[in-house]
Amino acid sequence: MDAFGHVNHARLVTLLEEARVPLLFGDTGASESSTGGIAQFAKGIVVVRLHVDYRAPIVVDGGEIRVEIALADLKYASFTLDYRVRTGPSEEDPVAATATTVLAPYDLERGRPRRLTESERDFLATHVPSGGRA
Repeated sequence: MDAFGHVNHARLVTLLEEARVPLLFGDTGASESSTGGIAQFAKGIVVVRLHVDYRAPIVVDGGEIRVEIALADLKYASFTLDYRVRTGPSEEDPVAATATTVLAPYDLERGRPRRLTESERDFLATHVPSGGRA
């Protein structure tokens, strides 16, 4: 938290990651299943771009917050997720921040980005709510 008792920028970015990981990776020990995430993502994925807009502070008081994620764009070598971070656990709670991440699959062995596989694209299109543009 910052000096005013608010969630700071670094922690907010971590909250976005903590919301994104179970959505994309699910049970990474599983094969590329429709409910367990995509095993290939666990082999390498990078954040290409991150943008955060703040609307209201999130006070550190031990309460829950809500992070909503939507698929905003799906390309052949990247995808964009939009986030709404609410001050409480309800979809009626005020939006404290909106954010966007562009993510790309990454080949760790070759040290370079790679294209999304057809099963990865299908998984994203099917299991991540679409709409985006927080």
